[in-house]
Amino acid sequence: MRSFNYYSPKTLTEAIDLLSTYGTEAKIMAGGTDLLIEIKEEVITPKYIIDLKRIADLNKIEYHKNNLSIGALVTIREVETSPLISRHLRILAEAAFVLGSLQIRNKGTIGGNLCHASPSADLAPPLIALDAKLCMLGKSGERKEALENFFIGPGLTILNLDEILIEIQVPIPSPNTKGTYLKFSPRKAMDLAVVGVATLITLDSSNLVCTQARIVLGAVAPTPIRAKVAEKLLEGKKIDESLVKKVSSLVAEESRPISDIRGSAWYRKEIVKVLVQRSIFQTIEKIKNYTLGV
Repeated sequence: MRSFNYYSPKTLTEAIDLLSTYGTEAKIMAGGTDLLIEIKEEVITPKYIIDLKRIADLNKIEYHKNNLSIGALVTIREVETSPLISRHLRILAEAAFVLGSLQIRNKGTIGGNLCHASPSADLAPPLIALDAKLCMLGKSGERKEALENFFIGPGLTILNLDEILIEIQVPIPSPNTKGTYLKFSPRKAMDLAVVGVATLITLDSSNLVCTQARIVLGAVAPTPIRAKVAEKLLEGKKIDESLVKKVSSLVAEESRPISDIRGSAWYRKEIVKVLVQRSIFQTIEKIKNYTLGV
């Protein structure tokens, strides 16, 4: 491992000043679970590491006017176990639960998981399905952007060199909206997703017609993607087995997987079909259980 200069700022202003000064030679560290491996293997060789852990304002989960605000330094384990998230954003807690090992979840952060911009990141699909927005801060001030527009490619985001992701803002879904995140990987834990699928569905309680649908895929394109054509096919209809099969085939067509050591493109498309069907049926079951008070 090559040597580097280490900074541990106590404020966002100090951190942004450091980023602005050192530019491309600096890397931000949140949990460090991805960054330190890349440095050790010399995938990257930064001269400066700016550790955000001492900035207390970035480690909060708060309820604000039908939104949950999640600080970028909130750990994956905190996302998994937070009563607020479990109550209002259950799909996000589900995704956190299947991310890596307990040790990784205790160190890794929600902001790090998103900013690393891995196509297989587990938290990105459910957050996109939930219409999450990101709050970023830099020298020119604060700006917000939909998470759906945050990713450019593997390892690439719209963050400017002097910007830091500070908060994820997630609108709380209506009571008749439920979601499911399913992940397929060779091992049950500590493995990257071969395919990840987040499904979020809103049903009209009077006639059980789908009024809104979100289907978001991970690990089957350079960035997480929404299956917008398939979503439109679900909306305005009662969901039955025949419709779900059509939708799953459409989702597979919208995916753009590659072949690699973890699976061929054809295999990934087949897994997409299976996970989409399962996630839709599991989500419908959750909505029905809610209306029955289960």
